[in-house]
Amino acid sequence: MKKELIEALFEQFEQACYVHQNIECWSARELQVILGYTQWRNFSKVIEKAKISCETSGLAVSDHFADVSKMVDVGSDAKRELQDLALTRYACYLIAQSGDAQKAPIAFAQTYFAVQTRKQEIIEKRLLDIARVNAREKLSRSEKTLSGIIYERGVDEKGFANIRSKGDQALFGGFNTRDMKKKLQVPNGRPLADFLPTLTIKAKDFATELTSHNVVEKNLEGETHISEEHVDNNAAVRKILIERGVKPETLPPAEDVDKVKQRIKKEDKNALKQGVDDPEV
Repeated sequence: MKKELIEALFEQFEQACYVHQNIECWSARELQVILGYTQWRNFSKVIEKAKISCETSGLAVSDHFADVSKMVDVGSDAKRELQDLALTRYACYLIAQSGDAQKAPIAFAQTYFAVQTRKQEIIEKRLLDIARVNAREKLSRSEKTLSGIIYERGVDEKGFANIRSKGDQALFGGFNTRDMKKKLQVPNGRPLADFLPTLTIKAKDFATELTSHNVVEKNLEGETHISEEHVDNNAAVRKILIERGVKPETLPPAEDVDKVKQRIKKEDKNALKQGVDDPEV
């Protein structure tokens, strides 16, 4: 997510916050607009899911979803009462969790309402952590897909490891998987990708997807031909990185992705705890 978008969304959520009965809250109507829901009835369904999650957690829904109303202009000096809800931070968090995280405002909201503080730099850091975890999980799925394809074409588990190592050698300028693990001081028994920065993980993922596609399209068989294809794809990805001034083998190791997952999980638990500790709306 681009820094400019993060700043814009941060400002929108900050401005939408108001105090209702001495507690910071957000208007459901305003939140609907910020999160990109065009119709209230669709957003209402998301709110209902969030209420169920709240109740399932053993919390009183009324403590976090308070019915309120406001008068709005409808033209010709006429006004009408509009249904609304005063939502606590915890209620907003549950609503965000029920939304589509592929949409930038919702992905941002999931972090914004999860953290204990609204400091923008903390939100940015957590979004980067989530992006890295998602990239790592995506690479795992891509590699699983590729292994399934090539196993049907005469390549066993050992052969797949050889193919992946040669691909790494092409991507990392002559350093194979073992070399890179030693270079980045990856613990024994742990995958190299768990300690790679997000950019490199995505580079490996792209090369892997290209190989899966071309193995099928070109009807490649056997370890030799598939290995050549994987090497070519990694070399092509490396060429793009080099042209943009990035040498993947020189990038410093990233934090163990398992630790990042644990931190995100802990922050989510803290958000749930915050919901338990919040006083009534």
